Amino acid sequence: MNIPLDRDNPTALPRQIHAHLERLIRERLLTPGTKLPATRELAQQLGVNRGTVALAYEELVAAGWARAHVGQGTFVAERAAGAGAPAAAADAAPLVALDWSGLFSRNAQILGADDERWRAVTPIPSSGTVVSFAGGMPDSGLFPTDAFRRVLNQVIREEGAALLQYYPAGGYPPLRRYLSTYLLRFGLEARPEEILIVNGSQQGFDLIARTLIDPGDFVAIEQPTYPRAMQVFRSFGAQLLSVPWDGTGPRAEVFERLLERHTPKLFYCQPSAHNPTGLAVSPETARRLLEAAARHQVPIVEDGFDGSLYYGDAPSLPLKAIDRGGVVIYIGTFSKILFPGLRLGWLVGPRPILERLQAAKQLADLHTSALIQAAVHRFCERKLLDRHAVRVATEYARRRSLLLAALRRRMPPEVSWTEPQGGFSLLVTLPPGIDAGALLPQAVERGVAFAPGAPFFVDGSGQRTLRLSFSSVPAGRIDEGVRRLAEAIKSARSRLRGREREERAAVPVV
Repeated sequence: MNIPLDRDNPTALPRQIHAHLERLIRERLLTPGTKLPATRELAQQLGVNRGTVALAYEELVAAGWARAHVGQGTFVAERAAGAGAPAAAADAAPLVALDWSGLFSRNAQILGADDERWRAVTPIPSSGTVVSFAGGMPDSGLFPTDAFRRVLNQVIREEGAALLQYYPAGGYPPLRRYLSTYLLRFGLEARPEEILIVNGSQQGFDLIARTLIDPGDFVAIEQPTYPRAMQVFRSFGAQLLSVPWDGTGPRAEVFERLLERHTPKLFYCQPSAHNPTGLAVSPETARRLLEAAARHQVPIVEDGFDGSLYYGDAPSLPLKAIDRGGVVIYIGTFSKILFPGLRLGWLVGPRPILERLQAAKQLADLHTSALIQAAVHRFCERKLLDRHAVRVATEYARRRSLLLAALRRRMPPEVSWTEPQGGFSLLVTLPPGIDAGALLPQAVERGVAFAPGAPFFVDGSGQRTLRLSFSSVPAGRIDEGVRRLAEAIKSARSRLRGREREERAAVPVV
């Protein structure tokens, strides 16, 4: 334990030790029940005699901060009087706290500003009283935890010695080989050496940004889009240029004009299971986006979604599957189909960019956990992922159908929404004059939550939109949640119309 002692200070050494320990107890850095170091041990550490420490301990016990047990030692008291307020050391000079705000980099300041917007999307969890559509994440109740625990234990027994050492940055070779075959079922051809294992898709964004973006660069990005992607690109100093979505994907003619007027470093999009709408890019739009990107030599960063989670005859092909010009960097993840907590994803791209991405990853964290990679490989190799995917895809499709049916049955006619072809969410558009951010606290009062749509929009628009995620809402609570939301919308609409009538009545007749 580090207790700074000032032998030139007129305060006695036992009192200095007592004051320091009292502060640690007040601030709960030493929690109730914690055993304090033996007097002999602490005396040796501090270079004082044992009696000095013993006297400090006696003062702690007398003041009610500690309790002593003969033959066992001295322990922090279970109910130390006054705990929670910081103690000032006797005769200590006041410390001037470091002003961190003046030390933050420009990137950190940008990230902090963006984080304010992201907090509006932070999920409000479901509870006994609140039905929350704010989640946008898989249902943990469907996780195959027992099956994964068994394969993890097997991997530790069989390969633990090698997997717990440092590991190559590219990833666990058997997993890369498995992914090469797995992605074929969705039309995406990638050799193992064209796959880089990363710590989830979020690290993929970060590595791409630090490899391609310099401060001031333009980045083209779909609108609406995933807020965390916006955060990453902005934190590296990028200027974002939005390409609005319509029913077929990012508008190709807007993208083409943008490429002619600017020189963006990349274009980010989610062609399948788009978050927040759940829509997918049409084949014709995909073709035009790829052709324009190749013609202007602009990479496309494709944020992929597992093709197993689709609602229709067949999933749409990833852009990477039809990429003939080598312009697409594909980001994939196990977070939506398996466990988000694994933080396991992958990048697929041409070898020149993949080599640079791997170098950036090695600098960032050396490598992704080889143990987790091996366990996931074993889980997949035994067809456990395939069985799990069938199960969850069926359940999510059921919840999607229940949500759409409830919206059709309960929402007033001025409300519209997208019909998701994949993923976990859909986007609702409210009647004119109703702001989703202002509606949220009123909805929570009625026992329902959602994610306001504005944080998904690059330019800050989207105030009339909100995202509903159905994946983590129990099927039996979906209709009740929509009923509560519809009531909140109707109430807000009535108040708006009342104000409009009052304003018209206040206008003098000439």
